[in-house]
Amino acid sequence: MEATDVVILGAGAAGLMCALTAGRHGRSVVVLDHARQAGEKILISGGGRCNFTNLHCGPERFLSANQHFCRSALARYTPRDFVDMVERHRIAWHEKTRGQLFCDGSAREIVAMLLAECAAAGVDIRLQQRIGEVSRADRFRVETDAGPIEAASLVLATGGLSIPKLGATGLSHDLAQRFGLKLTGIRPGLVPLLLGGAELSRMAGLAGVSARVGASCGKMRFDEGMVVTHRGLSGPAILQISSVWREGEAVHIDLLPQAAAGFLQARKRQRPKAGLRGVLGDMLPQRLADVFLPPNAAARPIGEVPDRDLANLETALRGWQVCPTGTEGYAKAEVTLGGVATTALSQRTMQSNAVPGLFVIGEAVDVTGWLGGYNFQWAWASAFVAGEVA
Repeated sequence: MEATDVVILGAGAAGLMCALTAGRHGRSVVVLDHARQAGEKILISGGGRCNFTNLHCGPERFLSANQHFCRSALARYTPRDFVDMVERHRIAWHEKTRGQLFCDGSAREIVAMLLAECAAAGVDIRLQQRIGEVSRADRFRVETDAGPIEAASLVLATGGLSIPKLGATGLSHDLAQRFGLKLTGIRPGLVPLLLGGAELSRMAGLAGVSARVGASCGKMRFDEGMVVTHRGLSGPAILQISSVWREGEAVHIDLLPQAAAGFLQARKRQRPKAGLRGVLGDMLPQRLADVFLPPNAAARPIGEVPDRDLANLETALRGWQVCPTGTEGYAKAEVTLGGVATTALSQRTMQSNAVPGLFVIGEAVDVTGWLGGYNFQWAWASAFVAGEVA
């Protein structure tokens, strides 16, 4: 029977960070994953450049049944801590926008860094391993196709259901439930929204058109890019709002987030002979603007359009309301919303309150960040605090 101090299921962002942290503390660590290579989601993130953290991480930028749960881990392992490791490995990086940090080169540099740190800490990473029965008596026992392994600590770090083409499964959720930990509702997050019927027909032929918008649902609003797709809407603003949207709710889209109120009347006074269609085309992609133009006003000089009609048009552009029919699902989702309930875990260590030695970290927990590096920072931080004590 093989024995070790810590077994970590999952060689992704959270699993590797937890492994190198526990290894630095002198623990013997075995990481198991069914994938062919470590860090597969890291490799495809950020367009291949890995948006590895965000400078503005704070509990208010995460979704959870207990928004304060993530506070302790985020405070103990900060974006600066991860940047320090990146710089020690001489990986060039840049801030793209809104505090989002990317590699100048390739996401492979981040994976190589984590693997190098694991190697230095004596971590044993085993890929293409089939994980069978997992049980606990005095110690945890994990059955694999290479034989059983026993450990004092077991860390669930296999993530959620998003991007199944990379082999994503619900293993961490399933095992957590077997050990008596409760789950919250699980659904796709940071995912394109689908439209149907008249709303989809209205957007026919506009696939690929993009614009900066303000997308809101409930009390949340995100001012970022939107892209029309063949099936609905995508882009950063839509992905962000998808995480708070619920079936049956409307999404409100402001197509003029940067325009001053009453700008059409102002343009009418400044350029009365300008065509209304052209005026809108200065503010929006022309094909998108055309969808909202009244047929009888499109070709008219703006000076001939009554102020009331201009006001109504501006209201329509600022208050476009869509009722999504659903989402693109886990296949296109960047994250899984929900997961192991925070009430089941210690916020300081990510250890189960009821099962000593059992830890759950990263995406498997009911903590989901905004788009823009927040979910990686949660992976690093939750993994660090767990690795400190695992």
